[in-house]
Amino acid sequence: MNMRENEMLEKEEIFSKVLRAGRRTYFFDVRATKADDYYITITESKKFTEEDGSFHFKKHKIYLYKEDFAAFSDIFNEMTAYVLNHKGEEVISERHQRDYKKEYLTEETPLAMPALSTFTNIDFDDI
Repeated sequence: MNMRENEMLEKEEIFSKVLRAGRRTYFFDVRATKADDYYITITESKKFTEEDGSFHFKKHKIYLYKEDFAAFSDIFNEMTAYVLNHKGEEVISERHQRDYKKEYLTEETPLAMPALSTFTNIDFDDI
């Protein structure tokens, strides 16, 4: 990396914050334009694991410029207030995750499937 590229890289990375949220990570970065004005990038990075154990990340990025800050903030605050007012703060989607386990059972709860260890192991050679 030459001196000019290094200066541009340092100039571009002004201020950063990271939010880790399960398999997602959000990066909030203040960056500089060529004219030395500031803008924000918000990057969502989501980890995907393959069957062989390898993994990759998918990233989505939003560029937010100063002229849009007020309107963006107003709409974002309105939308989050709407969700919280109508659905509360409980995270319902956790119930739909593959590894979600209900922590309690009631009399109305149907019996769970037997554990895999209770099934008979049969090889195709036995048939």
